Amino acid sequence: MQSTRPIFLVNLLFFFLIVFQPVYSQGVTNSLLEADSLFESRSYKEAFEIYSENYQEGLYSPAMLLKMAFIAEGMGDKEQATHYLGKYYDLNPNEQIISKIKTLTGQTTLFGYEVDDRDRFVLFLVNYKQYLLIALSAILLLSVIMIFWTSRKNESRVSYWPTAALMILIFLVNNFLDKPSTGLITHSPTYITTHPSAGGELVDQIEPGHRVKIKSSKDIWFEVEWKNQRAYIRKDHITRL
Repeated sequence: MQSTRPIFLVNLLFFFLIVFQPVYSQGVTNSLLEADSLFESRSYKEAFEIYSENYQEGLYSPAMLLKMAFIAEGMGDKEQATHYLGKYYDLNPNEQIISKIKTLTGQTTLFGYEVDDRDRFVLFLVNYKQYLLIALSAILLLSVIMIFWTSRKNESRVSYWPTAALMILIFLVNNFLDKPSTGLITHSPTYITTHPSAGGELVDQIEPGHRVKIKSSKDIWFEVEWKNQRAYIRKDHITRL
């Protein structure tokens, strides 16, 4: 009977070469250190330009977002300042940020900032995704070593299911573990409707500052969650976070 071990090893190699993509950290780069130095010396415009370049590339930290919000507000751009604070809230939900967004937008009540235990758990996993992948990869390596060790003694007793399950789990975590897609209302007024068309029934009329969870995209509309129900908002009325 042909051994299944070579086939399994080929699949395992394929897994590491194709499935296990590198995880990019939002660590501090040299340019961010330069921007922080400019910020400390109050060269805000120059610092903001560097921060913006890194933000577009997905390199940012909560501290950087607060600095960008501070600079944007100082330049009189309350919409940008609100955007960066909204992004910060996605990473670190707290009441102080909500209060600041209320001040910037002139709102007394904001919807969409509720965070339940499930949201906090998902956010925790996302924030530590890199370490979770490292831990799972270490367990996978130990599993492979155990397969070799067991197969040397008695090949018929080797079980590949735990290792295969770990490979699937790593694939799922690496490719599908992410925080929910959210957006910030930035248009005044914004109409929320029951259907993705101008003829949809009006659900609500709101001002900038509110936050929504984006479920899907259809033509010029976003399907969103608004007050625990499905609704639709024009894309040009929302800034994705």
